[in-house]
Amino acid sequence: MSTNRTFTMLKPDSVENGHIGAILEKINAAGFRIVAMKMTQMTQHDAEAFYAVHNERPFFGELVKFMTRGPIVAAILEKENAVDDFRTLIGATNPEDAAEGTIRQLFATSMGENAVHGSDSDDNAAIEGAFHFSGREQF
Repeated sequence: MSTNRTFTMLKPDSVENGHIGAILEKINAAGFRIVAMKMTQMTQHDAEAFYAVHNERPFFGELVKFMTRGPIVAAILEKENAVDDFRTLIGATNPEDAAEGTIRQLFATSMGENAVHGSDSDDNAAIEGAFHFSGREQF
């Protein structure tokens, strides 16, 4: 069953490089409504738990280190067909492969520092949103 919500994180590289406003502008221009948002910093425990699905991968330690090095902006977005439309808006994981005008093509510097996270399924969107936001923080 398709939902109308997805989860995103503007990663530490986006925050460090001053791209929060420009990325949020692209999200709004694409018709998404922000129903929850906050700036926070993930602890090592948070990052390890959030990315637990990747814990056997060789890049896991580097990913955790990157995601804990500075603040992130976490948000839940709402729009019809939210997950698929947001995945299209952010573009391919590797910014060199990302379509023209996508968030990663515009703001990512590498495959590892790719500016933004977007949920890959409705189920993961719900899990990831609940990881960062209580029910009373979602509108």
